[in-house]
Amino acid sequence: MYPNIQTIELPHLYFIPKPHKIGTPLRPIISMIRSPAIGISHFLDQFLRPIFDQATKQTTFINDIHFVRRLEFYQSIGLLKSTTNFITFDVTDLYTMIPRNGALIALEEFLNERATNGRISGMTINTLMKLAEVVLDTNSFAYEGKYYKQIRGGAMGSPFTMTLANIYMLKWEQSLIEHQRAHNELYGRYIDDVFMTTNLPLNQINILLEQANNEDENIKITRSIGSTAQFLDVSVFNNQGQLKTTVFHKPAAAPYILPFQSDHPRHVHRNTIKGALYRAVRLCSHVKDFDEERLHIELTLLLNGYPPKFISCHFKQFLQQNNVMSLMVELNDDIYQQLHDKLIRLPTRRERKQQQQQQQQQQNNLEQNELEIRKRNKKEIRVHFNYSSGPMLDFPQKLRQLWNKYYVYPGSLMNNVILNISPRTNKSLQHLLVKKKPPKSMLINVNPTDI
Repeated sequence: MYPNIQTIELPHLYFIPKPHKIGTPLRPIISMIRSPAIGISHFLDQFLRPIFDQATKQTTFINDIHFVRRLEFYQSIGLLKSTTNFITFDVTDLYTMIPRNGALIALEEFLNERATNGRISGMTINTLMKLAEVVLDTNSFAYEGKYYKQIRGGAMGSPFTMTLANIYMLKWEQSLIEHQRAHNELYGRYIDDVFMTTNLPLNQINILLEQANNEDENIKITRSIGSTAQFLDVSVFNNQGQLKTTVFHKPAAAPYILPFQSDHPRHVHRNTIKGALYRAVRLCSHVKDFDEERLHIELTLLLNGYPPKFISCHFKQFLQQNNVMSLMVELNDDIYQQLHDKLIRLPTRRERKQQQQQQQQQQNNLEQNELEIRKRNKKEIRVHFNYSSGPMLDFPQKLRQLWNKYYVYPGSLMNNVILNISPRTNKSLQHLLVKKKPPKSMLINVNPTDI
């Protein structure tokens, strides 16, 4: 967690556009990659996030797929009625609005509730609180030739900011969670977006939400209530007690994806199609909605230069792999429902990663000594290169041939060295057009009185 004196730099502020929103607003980001407290911020995030995730797993939506699963379960146990309304609201500027002292109080209460003899996993609460204060009190940055210190909220770019904001929100949302549990209704949050169900009269639910909106001056919500809702990337409909879900496209979202002519490995373009179809099946509850989304995907691919034969080939391949080729001939809702039920239950990439991490942790605990021996005996050389469909296309194969020819032979000192070759993705227009970093002279040897 100690800062590296040789590479330390003051953070700097830059902005990236949000093209999916009307007017293309900007998102402020503070680049903290070489900041003094970045190591502490990473540590606190890695230490506290698993604790928070475990504490809130019943009231947190991991992603849009997890959201649809929870909705379908809510319907399956008979809680969705013709009178059910959906409530969505988001918190305005959560990261930058949380107060320093209020966030620290919420953090300390969160830690005390989960501590044993004043410690969590060997760390004292006092130590964790001091580390959190260091992160919040060192949010200084450069912008347009001047130095600033952030005195409210957390830096967008600091790993600890999201975890701290989530803990602050956890304290605020307790009254809503308890209300929903008492009425056997659904409540879930994804960072600063909340989804709820209710069968109460609208005047009662409006009073409840107004009380929540006035509970904390730092948290202001924008809400909507009705039999339809848009949450994450899902449109939700209550048709007389029957649930319907489709993919939601933001009104300002342009149909731009990775162009087919971009200099990327071909498997990236194949996975673009495969990922879009998997998402469509998981989020669309009915076959007609899936077919509309399939057409939307196809048009988007065509607009971005994907050849019709390439699109058709991988659409067919997707249907063949899932044994539903008959959907190309007839839109059968029963067959599609079986496909939807199968894919919605498959773990997402994030869930698979979490499972792999848990399995790896168990394996590490069982084979720790053996792994330490392997680490001592194993070395690795990493070679990164910018991907190109031209002369560099065969670079990995040719380099590996040269490596095997000149360095791998009986008795060679390089036999236990692994050669890892991987391509770098080429820069996007956004990366090229967004001016991020001020001159280095502004970021090193800064006089604190200038801030």
